[in-house]
Amino acid sequence: MGILEAIILGIVQGLTEFLPISSSAHLRIVGDLFPNLGDPGVTFTAVTQIGTETAVIIYFWKDIKRIIVKWFQSLPVGPWKNQVPSSDPDVRMGWIVIIGTLPIVVLGLLFEDAIDSVFRNLYLTALMLAVFALLLGLADRFGKRTKELQTMTIRDGLILGFAQSMALVPGVSRSGGTITVGLALGYTRAAAARVSFLLAIPAVMGSGFYRLLSDDGTGPQAGALPLLAATVTAFIVGYAVIVWFLKLVETKSYLPFVVYRLLLAGFVVVMLSQGLLSMY
Repeated sequence: MGILEAIILGIVQGLTEFLPISSSAHLRIVGDLFPNLGDPGVTFTAVTQIGTETAVIIYFWKDIKRIIVKWFQSLPVGPWKNQVPSSDPDVRMGWIVIIGTLPIVVLGLLFEDAIDSVFRNLYLTALMLAVFALLLGLADRFGKRTKELQTMTIRDGLILGFAQSMALVPGVSRSGGTITVGLALGYTRAAAARVSFLLAIPAVMGSGFYRLLSDDGTGPQAGALPLLAATVTAFIVGYAVIVWFLKLVETKSYLPFVVYRLLLAGFVVVMLSQGLLSMY
């Protein structure tokens, strides 16, 4: 993989990570469109996501810091014990992030071999793009959208954690899965989007560093320098997308993303049938 290809893939990662359209699917598809490149691989995808998730940490730093401090202050032991009640919304959000991360960790380890192989079938990716487009559209259309982030329960956090874990299959979308289920549970568009950002932090950072340490850090196609270029590019583009996306969901529906996912699914199937994309 050359530097230019890596930067293009980094732009794709930054543009798609936070939108409900599946960044892993886009990297899989765009990589296959490059001559002599193909699937950039799970490691490349996971490591470049460190860049986009770093953008999340910087953007939400005040919220993250407040949640962490209050969570520790609510513990029954330690120097700050019982300074904040366990009913505090920030304390509850801390528990939601911890508990909601467990499903993707457990399922990611159990299905690691399938994630590296079977789940990267582009026909499966196209199917997931289409199915979850329809689910997102239905949730956005019929969800009550009355619950705010401050009222989120631990039970709902665990459900959202399982929704996030569906993104282990390219085409589902990490944000798309959590936003869809969040809307179905009755949360506002803004609340569903914000919890998807917060819930992704430990999962994405953990996956990225796990891949970086357990593999050689480069994946099958990329060298260290292209991987770094892609990650930095993903960070820069991703930060801009966060700002735009959060403003968008305050006033607009998810219908454009539903339509886009359906069109992309059709495009993938046509390209596969013409032999212009490879199944694996």
